[in-house]
Amino acid sequence: MAKIYIALIFTLIIAASSKAQLSYTVKLKYKKSDTYSLSQPTAFLTAKAVQRRVKQHIAIDSTDLPINHAYLDSIANIPGVTIVSKSKWLNKIVVELTDPFAIDRINEFPFVDQVNITSVAVVRSDFKELKKFDLQPKTIQSSNSVLDRQGILDDTVNYGNSRDQVRIHEGEYLHNNGFRGQGMTIAVLDGGFLNYLTNTYFDSIRNNNQILGTYDFVANDSSVNEDNAHGAICFSILAANRPGLFVGTAPKANYWLFRTEDVSSEKPVEEYNWIEALEKADSLGADMISSSLGYVTFDDPQFNHSYAQRDGNTAEMTIAADLAVKKGMIVMNAAGNSGASTDENKYVFVPADGDSVMAVGAVNTSGVIGAFSSWGPNSAGKIKPNIVSVGWAASYVHPSGILFGGNGTSLANPNVAGLIACLWQAFPEFSNMEIMDAVQRSAHKFDNPDDRYGYGIPNFRLASEILEAKRVQNDSLLNTKWIKIFPNPFKQLFTVFFKAPSTGRANIRVIDLTGRVLQEQNVDVMQGNHYRLQMNPAGTKRFGMYLVQYFDGTNRTTLKIIGL
Repeated sequence: MAKIYIALIFTLIIAASSKAQLSYTVKLKYKKSDTYSLSQPTAFLTAKAVQRRVKQHIAIDSTDLPINHAYLDSIANIPGVTIVSKSKWLNKIVVELTDPFAIDRINEFPFVDQVNITSVAVVRSDFKELKKFDLQPKTIQSSNSVLDRQGILDDTVNYGNSRDQVRIHEGEYLHNNGFRGQGMTIAVLDGGFLNYLTNTYFDSIRNNNQILGTYDFVANDSSVNEDNAHGAICFSILAANRPGLFVGTAPKANYWLFRTEDVSSEKPVEEYNWIEALEKADSLGADMISSSLGYVTFDDPQFNHSYAQRDGNTAEMTIAADLAVKKGMIVMNAAGNSGASTDENKYVFVPADGDSVMAVGAVNTSGVIGAFSSWGPNSAGKIKPNIVSVGWAASYVHPSGILFGGNGTSLANPNVAGLIACLWQAFPEFSNMEIMDAVQRSAHKFDNPDDRYGYGIPNFRLASEILEAKRVQNDSLLNTKWIKIFPNPFKQLFTVFFKAPSTGRANIRVIDLTGRVLQEQNVDVMQGNHYRLQMNPAGTKRFGMYLVQYFDGTNRTTLKIIGL
């Protein structure tokens, strides 16, 4: 059967006559890696990415393997073809063609399954700021601010203008207990991070090397400092750190800054840029994604996401976002700013529709929903947005270094994302799904969610209490011991539960009675926190006794375990 590709002859003729570039997705048939093997994951995943999977009992599978280099080279070598994006999870690439008939050459490869047109590269002549970037800024006179003058006597952080948008969530409960994002890694996906290298509100994170790296998936270079302001604004709500003026919700976290959005146009390729950045964040070991982007309409209406397509399972961007959660990350995304629309565009955008994506709507500091905040779907059993945070009259730092207030779910998303990072820092033994569940259960409308607030405004003191109760329950598994193995005897898999007796790097290994190491894991631990590691040691398929050894530089113990 001939391969399928979707392209209107009329479109091809127009494009060829105007020398416009055509954009296509190329779906590949196979995932046969020419370089990498699942048995050696550190060749394509960082140790931190592997550790995240191990900690949450997530298998490394074929979706983690990079696309076959030979396939990429074969397509890239066709005259008039440029590869602009690729997705190993979807096993797809996006190409731009200056010659529309080059598609026939691509279609001839035996490893190509399907080719679809995604857009004609038409630049908008009447471009205006997108609704997702509709921040409606108003200047804040910080020197005359009541918040600035009074200080925060009962908090360990002098928040300045961010105080009320932190306190609506009792986020200060986490900060006061020392949890400000240390050790957590957040990837911020946006349209650019203008002046982040010079903005004094980011001096702290620059001086402490908390920005781990940057990449521009639009221009395919590593610089994001000269691009759009929107990402820098969202980043300020997470990471700005000038006490008395503005302190973000996760000022001690580490960050990757990725530009995926081209604000000069609206084309589907931007969704694939986002997917590629998402995969990059995963492979680098990011714990969380904070994205204040969303898609529903495009310059070419044939690519619009209809209401029916925003069902949480259809758009490829949404599929990728849900897959990121399956790989152990938390994906936070703004719900959208079209709540006041009178048509189907009022409902949450892609990828906020994802079943496992934490979609964030916008309220003011009094908890009143913003009229612009996008609605959840009109369907039973589908709760969107998941939660809400301050995005109406929210404070942020402009790339000029001036404090502003504005509206947008773009602002609500990083505000609560930073607090979720701090919560996960406080309870590192829990999975991403357990953290998200606690956040939703802590919200003020959890027992009566709706399509405007979702589960409502999270309370991070309450979320901490929920997780602390689960921690105590897990403690009972230890039977008053600080380390326990279950099950014992075991057939193939067993789990090591332990409460770290000191802070440092713990080494857990399984050995046989000859001293041969069958499996070994290293994990960074904090004294008093609980951990669980799933072990699947090679060479223990026959009946026998084995030893599990724990050593963290100070504490050492050995347990016996029986293999069946």
